[in-house]
Amino acid sequence: VQLQASGGGLVQAGGSLRLSCSASGFILDAIAIGWFRQAPGKEREAVLCINGGDSLQYYSQSVLGRFSISRDRAKNMVYLHMDSLKRDDTAVYYCVIDPVVRGYGCYDAPGDSYWGQGTLVTVSS
Repeated sequence: VQLQASGGGLVQAGGSLRLSCSASGFILDAIAIGWFRQAPGKEREAVLCINGGDSLQYYSQSVLGRFSISRDRAKNMVYLHMDSLKRDDTAVYYCVIDPVVRGYGCYDAPGDSYWGQGTLVTVSS
């Protein structure tokens, strides 16, 4: 399995970006997907996660109302749509297969979750 997040870059505060998560050797449909991020000097945090049936989503309070997630089953892609970006959103973003998704949180499941390479998002003022 190869999992890759892409679409990061430099954007001004208030701008938008769409991150893409692609997988080879794995079908992203009907499986929980999570977007996590890690900012310099900070702990890794779950940003937005969706369960396999798309019936449950978890949003970090810091991105609620600004970020959303979508799947393109035909392209085997998952997207993170980021609007109204803030400097605090600067981080390396990772897509994760099969995190544990609850309404109150989203968690890496060691041995079950699979992490791809991240993509850097830098938000300038």
